Amino acid sequence: MPWIHRIQKSRLARGIARSIFRLIGWRTHVIKPPTSRYVLIGAPHTSNWDFIIAMLFMTIEDIPIRLMGKDSLFRGPMGILMRGIGAIEVNRTERTKLVDQVAEKFDQYDELIIGISPEGTRKKSSHWRTGFYYIALKAQVPIVMAYLDYGNKVCGIGPSMIPTGDIQADFCMIREFYSGIRGKYPHEQGEISLVTQ
Repeated sequence: MPWIHRIQKSRLARGIARSIFRLIGWRTHVIKPPTSRYVLIGAPHTSNWDFIIAMLFMTIEDIPIRLMGKDSLFRGPMGILMRGIGAIEVNRTERTKLVDQVAEKFDQYDELIIGISPEGTRKKSSHWRTGFYYIALKAQVPIVMAYLDYGNKVCGIGPSMIPTGDIQADFCMIREFYSGIRGKYPHEQGEISLVTQ
């Protein structure tokens, strides 16, 4: 188990995270996912504060999220840190095989939660990246919708969905869920749509 997850599981860390949430006026709301293997998408992403709030949330709710990191970051002393925080090593030079690489990771673990920000940037984007969708489809695991709602100061996990392969229809469901959720900087929220040709 990565050391970051051991820290997050400690009573002390969870107590500190809860105290900070109370102090800043935030609360959590979780619809428990049906499995311990899923792709967790987080939105909206408009500020560096999102990461801090999300990590506090993951600690409070004991969610051992893992992020992806390019393989060059796993060399030397940096590799010790990357493995310690539970990052998943991927080869980004083979762009067309990234989905396959990540999907295959689900075969290696009984419990695996891969966190992805579909907007890919804190700045406003015209569409969401679809890698998360195809990873879940290929791995046959649910997509779980996490959110940071600055309007109501709620960080939570919403519904899960099994991707059907009809990306247009599935994106309609995702868009509907996130429609009332406000990021720290609403004008920077990316459009929940597919790239137009």
